[in-house]
Amino acid sequence: MPELGFDHRVAVITGAGRGLGRAYALLLASRGASVVVNDTGGSLKGEGVDASPAQEVAREIASAGGDAVPSTESVSTPEGGNAIIQTALDHYGRVDILIHNAGIVRAAPLKEMTQEDFDAVLNVHLRGAFHVVRPAFIHMCKAGYGRVVLTSSIGGLYGNQCQANYGVAKAGIIGLSNVVALEGAAQGVKCNVIVPAAVTRMAEGLDTSAYPPMAPEMVAPVVAWLAHESCSISGEMLISIAGRVAKAFIAETRGVYRPVWSIEDVAAHIDAIRNTDAPFIAAGDAHADHIRYSFAMAESGRRSEKSH
Repeated sequence: MPELGFDHRVAVITGAGRGLGRAYALLLASRGASVVVNDTGGSLKGEGVDASPAQEVAREIASAGGDAVPSTESVSTPEGGNAIIQTALDHYGRVDILIHNAGIVRAAPLKEMTQEDFDAVLNVHLRGAFHVVRPAFIHMCKAGYGRVVLTSSIGGLYGNQCQANYGVAKAGIIGLSNVVALEGAAQGVKCNVIVPAAVTRMAEGLDTSAYPPMAPEMVAPVVAWLAHESCSISGEMLISIAGRVAKAFIAETRGVYRPVWSIEDVAAHIDAIRNTDAPFIAAGDAHADHIRYSFAMAESGRRSEKSH
């Protein structure tokens, strides 16, 4: 296969001053993309501003012969999101790729989590995604082309102790991506979710001594493919952890049809309801597939009743 390049493409990458975002920025730039390196340079909790991480990555790209511009605006406000996308438009006249990777962590047990900590995490991860996606999406649709990669987490898929804010934000990302994929389909805009795992500063405090290699550079090729013009999927989730790349997806059991349900009926049929043999997996327009599948079962059930 020929090398996949990004010549003449402009990428905006949030949280690109360190860790995963930095790896994404360096890889795309090395393949020809012009990159807006966005990072506030704040602490892991989202406190403070330091322009040096974004500037250093932009300099690293430039010193390797690439093209990059730093941005220190915060995704946490609509004004910040607009300014980040405007940076791409001002410097390069377009935005082809948006990778929303910015994130913070404020862990606490649910009983002790403050409203401030809950809102702060959602403001960066979930609302931050909307703040950059919306202005970028408008320009992508006008251009008839775009690639959006949003970042979820196994915390969003499966939950995690002391991470209610993080889990809610990362689960919400999946819903946003689905809508962007649906609304962008007719206009050449694809949107997918990366569910990454790497040893970065977010792993501070964890004992990673027994982990296999999990450098951010191991995730970057997966994200780069999702951001490439040859990407053949949209509205999907790819997992990348320790060299394993997989698709995550939502499935339903076949379910049970009854024309009328009582509380006792649910109790009596719960094992069949939960039986994962022959699951239903929506594809394409999953929203419509879910409704069609459910309605077809209801119609089949009604016909069966009439025949008896």
